[in-house]
Parts: sequence; C-alpha cells; structure tokens
Amino acid sequence: MEKKIVIAGGTGFIGQYLQTKFQESDYKVTIISRHAPYVSWDHKEEIVEALEGADLLINLAGKSVDCRYNKKNKTEIFQSRTGTTRILGDALLKCENPPSLWINSSTATIYRHAEDRPMTEGTGEIGAGFSVEVAKEWEKAFFSFDLPHTRQAALRIAIVLGPDGGVMNPYKNLVKFGLGGVQGPGNQMFSWIHIEDLFRIILFLKEKKGLSGVFNCSSPDPVTNREFMEHLRIVMNKKAGLSTSKWMLEIGAFFMKTEPELVLKSRWVIPERLEEEGYRFKYETVEKALRHILSH
Repeated sequence: MEKKIVIAGGTGFIGQYLQTKFQESDYKVTIISRHAPYVSWDHKEEIVEALEGADLLINLAGKSVDCRYNKKNKTEIFQSRTGTTRILGDALLKCENPPSLWINSSTATIYRHAEDRPMTEGTGEIGAGFSVEVAKEWEKAFFSFDLPHTRQAALRIAIVLGPDGGVMNPYKNLVKFGLGGVQGPGNQMFSWIHIEDLFRIILFLKEKKGLSGVFNCSSPDPVTNREFMEHLRIVMNKKAGLSTSKWMLEIGAFFMKTEPELVLKSRWVIPERLEEEGYRFKYETVEKALRHILSH
C-alpha cells in the first residue's frame, strides 16, 4: 500500500520542509495550493481524490500575517484560513476512506500578551485584537466539523525557527549589520519551536491515536526578546548590537509594510499537553536550536 500525505498550503517555509521530510520516509506527498502545478483550491473533486486513502492531512494554508493590517489584507487573512479549512472539512465528509488524522495549523498568538505567567492549553487566557480573532475563527471553523473517522488536532504554533527561511533570515541580518540588540522593551517573551520538533510532533500525534484537540507547539524553554538576541549574537560571534526602541519599530514596520505587534507582543506559551503525553523535545533550549540552525 502506498503511503500518502496531503499538505494544504504546503508551498511555504514549513510546508516545503515537511514535504521533504515525509518524502525521505517514502510518503507520496500531495500539495494543495493556489499556485501551479499543485492541486488547486478551486478543484473540489481533485481535493477529495487527493484525500481519499491518505494517511494524514496537514493544513498550513493562510495568507502571511507579515503585512499591514488594512481592510483588504485583514479580509484575506481571515478568508485564507477559515475558507480553506471549510473546503477541507467538506472534502473529508465526501471521502469513503478519509485520513485518520487531520492536523490544522493554529497560532500561539491566540493567547493574551503575557509577561506575568505562561499560557498552557488548560489555563491560558485567550487575548483580544485582530490576530486573536483570526485564530479563534480559524479554530472554530476547524472544530465545527463532526468527522467520525478522522481525529482532529489544532497546533497552536509558536515562532518557527529553522535553516533556509522563516524568521531566521531577518534576525540574522539584524545581528550581521550591528542591529542585534533588543527590540522594544526587550522583556516581551519569545516563544519558539525548532522546525524539526514541529515535524516530530506531527509524527508523535500520528502514532498516539487517542490524542485530539488543541496542542501548544512551542519549546518548553521560552526566552525574553533580550535573551533571544543575546543568544543569537553569541552564536554569530557578534559582541554587541544596537537596540531598537518601540517608536523606531513602529516607523520601521510602516515602511516595511508589516505590523510591530509581530515583534512587540509577549508570547509566553508552554507545551503542557505534549510533555504530559510523553513528547520529548530534540531542541529544548534556544541555544541548542540556534547552534544547529546556524551550522547549516
């Protein structure tokens, strides 16, 4: 029997990494995307066909939040998450032999700005604001489906660190050009996960057939922005770096067509459920993760 996996929204940094890793394990990987030559979101029958008999569906689809939150972008950010999730849920209902597990991306940004205590799945407080509303509606769309043959797991993913893409390139450039000090106050918590641990968590959930619901996908060792930048400078062998105040970040974000919230929000997230269920992180500390990433 051919082993099949479907990755929706699989053309980005995380999707391409997962595709490579699964292909190395002899899986046939089908990508659903707005871009050719992949299965198109507009072709509902092809999506059902791709899902039929697959082992696993991973949905990462969604317009990048690295943009200005104007009306047009806000609508696209919402639609690209909730709309694609509903398309996949409808397609699964039409399958005779659907995947046994559907993993849907969510975000650790769903929790409030937290400098006082960590947020777990059980005791975390949901925040307020645009990005939180997006996360809530995304999960609501996902869990609105009653799928008797398919387990559902929503991954509240922290900032993903890995070689060849994601946030590492801009951070490395800041350090490289002498701007590797703190951003804003520096006390905001920086919750992160190494991309290899994200892949290993997916495998872990696939094997643990009794698990479903919401999982925080974040290293058990979150750090402050100040600590993260310090570790990055050490690994890159840079002794010092200029800091960037809040007002400078706000001006810079305007010209870079992004939002300062992406750097200034304090995300303090702990992977309580995964650790309770026995998952062990390969890259549990930020220093270990950065040394690995920057050696590749």
